Amino acid sequence: MLTLPQLIEEDVAQLQRLLRELRGQSDATAALLIDKGGFLLAQHGETAQFDPTTIAALSSGAYLANQCIANLVQEKNFDSVYQQGEKFSLLITNVDEHCLLVIIFQAHLSVGAVKFFAAQARTQVAAQMQVARARNPDAGLDLSVLNLENPSVVFRKKG
Repeated sequence: MLTLPQLIEEDVAQLQRLLRELRGQSDATAALLIDKGGFLLAQHGETAQFDPTTIAALSSGAYLANQCIANLVQEKNFDSVYQQGEKFSLLITNVDEHCLLVIIFQAHLSVGAVKFFAAQARTQVAAQMQVARARNPDAGLDLSVLNLENPSVVFRKKG
């Protein structure tokens, strides 16, 4: 099953811009766009002190565990996960059927403000993903089957 639309250079630039704006508005440390399989699609911010690839994988797992809990309590609207720490906090929020937005921010910041700006960003990210999907509705990617030794199927030079 194809999960993600094929993203071209313009899509990635737009997604990067949206993550940059989210960081600026919310004062977040970093913003990541991941697919629900845990693959990092785009990132912006100060990630030198974090491993964004591992955070993406674990955030996906945390979100999916949250969805299982929601099902157990007959709740259909658990669309985000919030982890509060002493130094940093993390908000994982659903973008669409395939993507999640992960925001890492200093713990002293208001989670309400971060949620507010995240809601705006996820709407814009979802719209960009729809633009990419509409460009070629029958094409897409399932990153879980990607051969990491030979990613040439996905990554090609622009012709």
